[in-house]
Amino acid sequence: MYVATSTAGGFATPFRLNDVIIRKIRGGDGGGGGRMRWCGCSSKSVVRIGRSGGSSTKSHAEKCEEWRRFDCERSGGGLRGRDGAVGTRMMPFASPKRSRSQPKRYPRCTPRSSGPQSRDTPPQRDTGIANEKDWGIDLLNESVNESGTNEDGSTWYRESGEELGENGYRCRWTRMGGKSHDGSSEWKETWWEKSDWTGYKELGVEKSGRNAEGDSWWETWQEVLHQDEWSNIARIERSAQKQAKSGKENAGWFEKWWEKYDAKGWTEKGAHKYGRLDEQSWWEKWGENYDGRGSVLKWTDKWAETQLGTRWGDKWEEKFFAGIGSRQGETWHVSPNAERWSRTWGEEHFGNGKVHKYGKSTTGESWDIVVDEGTHYEAQPHYGWADVVGDSTQLLSIEPRERPPGIFPNPLPPPPNGPDIPPS
Repeated sequence: MYVATSTAGGFATPFRLNDVIIRKIRGGDGGGGGRMRWCGCSSKSVVRIGRSGGSSTKSHAEKCEEWRRFDCERSGGGLRGRDGAVGTRMMPFASPKRSRSQPKRYPRCTPRSSGPQSRDTPPQRDTGIANEKDWGIDLLNESVNESGTNEDGSTWYRESGEELGENGYRCRWTRMGGKSHDGSSEWKETWWEKSDWTGYKELGVEKSGRNAEGDSWWETWQEVLHQDEWSNIARIERSAQKQAKSGKENAGWFEKWWEKYDAKGWTEKGAHKYGRLDEQSWWEKWGENYDGRGSVLKWTDKWAETQLGTRWGDKWEEKFFAGIGSRQGETWHVSPNAERWSRTWGEEHFGNGKVHKYGKSTTGESWDIVVDEGTHYEAQPHYGWADVVGDSTQLLSIEPRERPPGIFPNPLPPPPNGPDIPPS
């Protein structure tokens, strides 16, 4: 069964029901019962202020889940929203059923007596940014330039080297790849680590390939440690970009993820996503900002369209600090003949158990009320500075070049992203 649902941080394109964690959450309707709903929010660091029930008015969580999620039903191989718009179905060449944890990646550098293992499978969608240990990066300590042929006729190569530059800059890299005996499938992968005398450190991977079915893909991952030029506070940044294209269908997808953390608790996270399948396309953008002192901003904007001209979408934003803040959003739909429907809504949280709720739609409905209701939001990220430091041991252990006495680093910006290696 396929569903469209929202995840922590934003809206995900359709995926299997098996991939969704269902929690039983007690509703705020005062009835004392529980109900099943999709939940993508972490229960950690949730702020609760004011009264948490006793009103017949639906809670914020209930209304948000209603307005931020298309009620889906199977229809014509697709998904149909409450407004009749047909949503996207699962891309046929996406990864098989799996847990929501990061996939395990196996090291490709085998003993010198054999070549690296073939990696001719596309990246997985909606898995975010992997931890460094999932990549199994193992750079060689010597310059290597070797190649060979396997028993099945497939070929492989492996190269490694080191690039040096000013200000103590060093880039160690390993590049490997291979292709099948008939050339129908091919893969390339590059690992690198960078450092200089300013304390800049970087660990990265880039991979690409194609398989016998005609699917092609490209993926890159980076992890960086540097000192902020304005505050001199240590910062770790992680990012990932992934894209894949089907060889048999008009289908493809792209994702860009990023996370930024500093030692004082400031955190920024976000993602941009795009996908298409036959006549349907969809987009998603979301972001989270935590200032480390209790202020939080979250937002999501998602939309989709068909070649016939039907478009629909949903967006929302919330801002909070010390229990006071606001939420607002809009759900909309445009038909092929340009008829537009929309519903806008908003909430003002005063921090005293009172919430002002208001909204209207193009069909004439409207509301403007003040209710007794609790305020719930995440004041801190569920994954922060301490977590990323603990998961970045390989990055932190990169050894820079030895600096001669009397030589001091120049405050130059870090080298451009990507491996400084000879073209293949």
